[in-house]
Amino acid sequence: MSADQLLDALDPDQRAVATALQGPVCVLAGAGTGKTRAITHRIAYGVQTGTYSPTSVLAVTFTARAAGEMRTRLRDLGVAGVQARTFHSAALRQLGYFWPKAVGGAVPRLVEHKARLVAEAASRIGLATDRLTVRDLASEIEWSKVSLVPAEDYAAAVTAEGRPTPAGQDAATVARLLTSYEDVKTDHGVIDFEDVLLVLAGILQARPDIADEVRRQYRHFVVDEYQDVSPLQQHLLDQWLGGRHELCVVGDPSQTIYSFTGATPYHLLTFTQKHPGAEVVRLVRDYRSTPQVVDLANRTLRAAGRDQVGGLELVAQRPPGPPVGLTAYDDDEDEAAGVAARIGRLVRAGTPAREIAVLYRTNAQSEAFEQALADAGIGYLVRGGERFFSRKEVRDAVLLLRGAARSMADAPLGDAVRDVLATAGWTPEAPAARGAVRERWDSLQALVALADDLAATPGTGLPALVAELDERAAAQHAPAVDGVTLASLHAAKGLEWDAVFLTGLSEGLLPISLAETDAAVAEERRLLYVGITRAREHLELSYARARNPGGRPNRRRTRFLDRIWPDDASSSRRGTRTGADVRTPAGRGPGRTSVATVDPDDADPALYEALREWRRATAEERGTAPSMVLSERTLRGLAASAPTTAAELARVPGIGQTRSTVYGESLLAVVEAHRRGRASSGR
Repeated sequence: MSADQLLDALDPDQRAVATALQGPVCVLAGAGTGKTRAITHRIAYGVQTGTYSPTSVLAVTFTARAAGEMRTRLRDLGVAGVQARTFHSAALRQLGYFWPKAVGGAVPRLVEHKARLVAEAASRIGLATDRLTVRDLASEIEWSKVSLVPAEDYAAAVTAEGRPTPAGQDAATVARLLTSYEDVKTDHGVIDFEDVLLVLAGILQARPDIADEVRRQYRHFVVDEYQDVSPLQQHLLDQWLGGRHELCVVGDPSQTIYSFTGATPYHLLTFTQKHPGAEVVRLVRDYRSTPQVVDLANRTLRAAGRDQVGGLELVAQRPPGPPVGLTAYDDDEDEAAGVAARIGRLVRAGTPAREIAVLYRTNAQSEAFEQALADAGIGYLVRGGERFFSRKEVRDAVLLLRGAARSMADAPLGDAVRDVLATAGWTPEAPAARGAVRERWDSLQALVALADDLAATPGTGLPALVAELDERAAAQHAPAVDGVTLASLHAAKGLEWDAVFLTGLSEGLLPISLAETDAAVAEERRLLYVGITRAREHLELSYARARNPGGRPNRRRTRFLDRIWPDDASSSRRGTRTGADVRTPAGRGPGRTSVATVDPDDADPALYEALREWRRATAEERGTAPSMVLSERTLRGLAASAPTTAAELARVPGIGQTRSTVYGESLLAVVEAHRRGRASSGR
């Protein structure tokens, strides 16, 4: 491919990137604007015109997947020899090459997991830890190292940033742990991943001869996702450059969502100050998403006002698509059921399951969607987190519940589960600590919430809960091939799908309750922006008014939708259709989800009324509320599927083994009476 042909494939802004071959270049690239295309064509154009030697270019990105994609695109453009690597991969390669010359001997063993070292370091200073505490402390060690914060400066740094210390420890204790951890590594003769960058940067600073050799090799640098660089990565980049300005950076400050790991947009936003005369190119033509999706993304950033720095106004290039939807559900189960039903309709209409994603703020939210999709017979895969029933705390909790099922079989279910899980660390109130401790509590709380749901059926005890958990664990072995993606918003960064469901958009979930500073809330808004811009065509937003079926509706939708959404879904069944579709689903409460081929909205009206009358009479007989017998959505599922056997009945979302046992015979009788009535009337 000739140099002119390379440029012919680009739009004017991308072409400006590709032809800016000399000096510092800053590319501000919005989501879906073809940044990878622009920078790979820039490298290829530089090689084709003789400006670059392929082996003199080092392109750095943040994930192995992105580096691999860059290498593939360069190869397709006929360019070989360019190094496209992650920061760690490039640094590890150089460290292995120069270590014998700089230090002598073999490079120390690289430890992939810090847990054992952190536990030993904690023990040396008399700090008691468990598995979760060790995990949170390891994360804090990583933050301090990538932020270039030594132990002696740790207390001042976390105070200045308003950063909470991990695992309930005070700053002085964490500082002591940082020193102890480095001592443990030295004693064992090992290094960690952060050391790879730190040690290489130190060698380049201390050995001018080695630094000169690296700088003779690499004369042109490209850094992707520059808004995510940490102080440590920038420090190494500075050593590579050695005061030169042959650097092209690409980033979007609106997609800075990893500040908790040390990432900062500071270097992107101050690039022109550090590199005077830098050429700045803005990519704003969005080729990924429909105008409806782009409009919502733009309005989300505009609503941030002064809190949004350096945001780009995207310009949609695709034809119009369906309106964006916002649905207010009655509770979390209803939300999972509704999302699964909508996914089922998309799949039946021809959207491949692999082109659909359900996104949420925390991994603990995945369980309801895993169950709903499994019940619906829709394959899924969980990205960026363990499957719910694979988590250690969940496995341990199920074992405890199984052991208690015999001795506490007759105890009230909710009380029994709380007593058992209290021995595993569950508490009535959520812990203030962030990180793994909170994630563990969320997992245990999900089991408590499930027990409360089952306890609505009188006479249900621990044995029934254990049986229900076994059924759910077995059903969640869904095939990972061509499955719907379940992912946290953080794990979705850099990905895209035809259809995206953004769920749990309520205060306390997004922004998460732990976001207490203005900066933290601003980052939560950017998370929403990232989620919105993952969608190519279909985008559905949703939240639940209550956590549990029948619970008090004390949630409100996220503040991030204030001033940008045309109507409130809590008060309008159908809002305006100028790019947005606001819905309130009929009825309250779910079955877990709809069977893949059954839509609750297709309920037979006459059968539905017969079932409602049955529910009213049953609730009156038991002295409870009708919604505690069966949810409205379960009734609609029954009226849509009209089961005729016990097996068919048990598969209706919201029935399950327990309700099938308690109500099965009478429910099948209602369905049979309805069927006979239709037959006798000739309908």
